[in-house]
Amino acid sequence: MRKSTKLLSRGKVSLIAAVLAMMATVGGSRVQAETLADAMVGAYNHSGLIEKNRALLRAADEDVAASMAALRPIVGWSTSLSYNYSRTTGASSSVVETFGTSVGLTAELLLYDAGASRMSVDVAKETVLATREALISVEQQVLLNAARAFLEVRRATEFVGLRQNNVRVINQELRAARDRFDVGEVTRTDVSIAEARLAAGRALLAVSEGDLARAIELYRANVGRKPGRLSAPKSVRAPSKSLDAAKALALRTHPDMKRVQRLVTIAELQILVSEARMKPSVKLTGSYGLTEQLNSDSFSNTASIGLQATGPIYQGGRLSSLARKAHAQRDATRGDLHISRHTVAQNVGNAWADLQVARASASASERQVRASQVAFRGVREEATLGSRTTLDVLDAEQELLDARASLVSARIDEIAAGYSLLSTMGLLTADQLKLNVPSYDPAAYYNLVKTGPAKKSRQGEKLDRVLKKLGKE
Repeated sequence: MRKSTKLLSRGKVSLIAAVLAMMATVGGSRVQAETLADAMVGAYNHSGLIEKNRALLRAADEDVAASMAALRPIVGWSTSLSYNYSRTTGASSSVVETFGTSVGLTAELLLYDAGASRMSVDVAKETVLATREALISVEQQVLLNAARAFLEVRRATEFVGLRQNNVRVINQELRAARDRFDVGEVTRTDVSIAEARLAAGRALLAVSEGDLARAIELYRANVGRKPGRLSAPKSVRAPSKSLDAAKALALRTHPDMKRVQRLVTIAELQILVSEARMKPSVKLTGSYGLTEQLNSDSFSNTASIGLQATGPIYQGGRLSSLARKAHAQRDATRGDLHISRHTVAQNVGNAWADLQVARASASASERQVRASQVAFRGVREEATLGSRTTLDVLDAEQELLDARASLVSARIDEIAAGYSLLSTMGLLTADQLKLNVPSYDPAAYYNLVKTGPAKKSRQGEKLDRVLKKLGKE
């Protein structure tokens, strides 16, 4: 009977080896599967958040054109149609009815306002640049979420495979324990222990399957489709050789830093604008009018041209308050720049530490798996000789399972930390990753609208075609 049990154990080992080989084949490069880059491309094309922020960027582009309008002539027209009735009584009564129409044109051109309007244009331009950086930050977040969703599906899939294999192994141990119980080699306790472990293994398998289902939904939400067979992703190579170099690069390249720097510039320009509003302004004005009586041959026309100078005298302290407010907002924005600098550096440090921990954990887990495999084989052989119990075998198998699960998590965590590090450094973009996605030029729309083209102009017609391609009209 011992020989029979030994053969069963050897068959069990062969089955485990076959299952592990199958898992390695599925996870390896020999099978065509969806890559992490494919998931990122899907997320990039699927993301409504990117589309939203592109629309916000186009809105900021239009603010430049609207601000430039203040520096150009403003021409308007007006028309009216009137009916007048008058009646007199007395020695000579009369009734007079007149119908009249008038048409007028007005024009004005700003000549001087202490630079307030020109600085408002600069504010709008800086806002466009800040919004572009915000779009890059959103793109990074979309790609990072896609990477995390991909890795969570990979982790959950590996865990389900491990749990399924664990249930199969415990099933075999249970059958072996029952066979040994039938011949009197073990007691009923050994069988009950194996049955309890099998129930626990099935419960943990159900938990892992639930985790996989949630990971699939996360993937679907971020990428826009259900995941197929996912290939094993490669580790990310750190873009810098040291933590200090990584932090220095992040402070130069991260879009959040660039955006806040633009906001500081905007706040400083707003101070100048608020101070210029307290100074006089000069406009060139002109008008022309034509009035005609419809029931007579009389008509009149008028024309005028002149210079108009205006300036504040007293507005209850409103302008001074706005100037002080601009200074306070500038100081607050500088505080944001200080906070962002330390936040970016801290995030890089955290991601760097996570990457180092994951690498060390993966290396240690590999050694743990090798040692646990040797221990499991030894305990199993000793059990066939009667010097180990079923509980010892199950404990050794559980330690091997835990070691393999730790190795899977450590490898996934290492890859996730690598992409997090790229994100904290401002390098997780479609251009940096060379993803196969449609190129988007944030300056293209700006170049079309920065001069404020009229609706019926050649530039305006070109803009209409662009909007139709975007599906916005």
